Amino acid sequence: MKKLVLSFVLLAALVFNLTACQSQPAATEEPAAEEAAGAAKIGLVVSTLNNPFFVSLKEGAEQKAKDMGMELVVLDSQNDPAQELANVEDLLTQGVSLILINPTDSDAVGNAIIAANNKNVPVVTLDRGANQGEVVSHIASDNVAGGVMAGEHIVSLLGGKGKVVELEGIAGTSAARDRGQGFNDAIAGTEIEVVAKQVADFDRTQGLSVMENILQAQPEIDAVFAHNDEMALGAQKAIEASGREIIIVGFDATDDAVAAVKEGKMSATVAQQPSLIGELGVETAKKILDGESVEDFVPVDLQLVTE
Repeated sequence: MKKLVLSFVLLAALVFNLTACQSQPAATEEPAAEEAAGAAKIGLVVSTLNNPFFVSLKEGAEQKAKDMGMELVVLDSQNDPAQELANVEDLLTQGVSLILINPTDSDAVGNAIIAANNKNVPVVTLDRGANQGEVVSHIASDNVAGGVMAGEHIVSLLGGKGKVVELEGIAGTSAARDRGQGFNDAIAGTEIEVVAKQVADFDRTQGLSVMENILQAQPEIDAVFAHNDEMALGAQKAIEASGREIIIVGFDATDDAVAAVKEGKMSATVAQQPSLIGELGVETAKKILDGESVEDFVPVDLQLVTE
């Protein structure tokens, strides 16, 4: 009888231990699953990472996402609308909860945004706006105001009279359109004449090439306004090689441009805060995903760097 009782006790203990061992992994797996579900995954599609401005924007977004415990997937569109659409489709396949996008072109980006709209994935545009599709919020500098700053600076330096060149950014982008609008608004009503206006696609090499051609065609140029610093720096090289003295004003305040201003090679650059644009993009994404209301347009302050 004692042997039977002892056998029963041992059997019961064995069953209890097996049950405990089987239930233990489930207890440890559950918090891991909860942790994975709690980390929001968002996408950032950048027009190009071959431009220091957008590299800073990306880095600002990455740091803010890290600080806020969010997963950020960054894809480079290489200034190609077709690649931009493919990037958005890739992010949608990955199951992101929201997409931050810095458009290659304000018109062409519409297809990518509509693709996200069709999947009920919210979209926030950064730096450049979109002319099609539904966007929850747009975060950017006031590019019209920046163009006015640049124009007023040139008007002041020339005493309201002279011949200027305008190097335009990528056709169809809101940044190029708005900066050009602000600049031309500022010089309207003065005796300043725009003797050449040409697209150089926000690119330093194209800025150099375009400016070389303009210098050959235009014997009198007093100032150049470039829609971004990359074009301004390219133009500066062409002007330096020509031996002519011409005022140059850029836009973005990249490190190279600020250095050029300090060295007296450029007169000024309009300072944006690309890193802050990226940070605000992630902060806005978090608010949207948390169900909070956000502004349609979030402006980022500008200033003119002249020394």
